[in-house]
Amino acid sequence: MGDRGIFFIDINQEIYKGQVVGENNRQDDMSINLIKGKKLTNVRKSGTDTAVNIAPKKEFSLEECMEYIKDDEYLEVTPLSLRMRKINFK
Repeated sequence: MGDRGIFFIDINQEIYKGQVVGENNRQDDMSINLIKGKKLTNVRKSGTDTAVNIAPKKEFSLEECMEYIKDDEYLEVTPLSLRMRKINFK
């Protein structure tokens, strides 16, 4: 997602529906399915899978999370993590 945006979660981190997992370069919100795997076929293009690099997640402090969330988002604070989520996710 590097040139398209920034992730707020680590690889293999548990996520749930409505959680804010990153920021895209566009103004509007984007729904994505991170659990859905890549479709595997017998046809491969050379160099497509090896060129995928995922940038490390962006770390937020409590204050940074509070400044980052919008009017339609909550901030969940637990002893182990800070998670942002949509209030009325459909």
